[in-house]
Amino acid sequence: MTELKELLELSDLEEVWTTSNDTPVLLFKQSTTCPISAEAFEQFQQFLRESEDDIAAYYVKVRESRPVSNKIEEELGVQHQSPQIFLVKNKKAVWNTSHMDITKENIEEAIKGV
Repeated sequence: MTELKELLELSDLEEVWTTSNDTPVLLFKQSTTCPISAEAFEQFQQFLRESEDDIAAYYVKVRESRPVSNKIEEELGVQHQSPQIFLVKNKKAVWNTSHMDITKENIEEAIKGV
């Protein structure tokens, strides 16, 4: 299974951007109080458990780490949603979706396109 890392500080984002220069990165934003977010996070984790792809995976809790969440929006130029997932390559969002569209199958399709 791919290791899933939580982003807690703004400095943690540098690892995401650097890693995205070498390999695709999945970046998930979630609300810990939202049932839709909980289901989307489960879909994300299921993808990671079953995937054979070499992909880096990170997540941020938007309420607990608001500066990190805001910086992701600023750096990627994609309006904030929660839950929200990005596929990042070379520090650019090459795919993103949110809410009920975050499914294991949709993530698989996005990865195939990279």
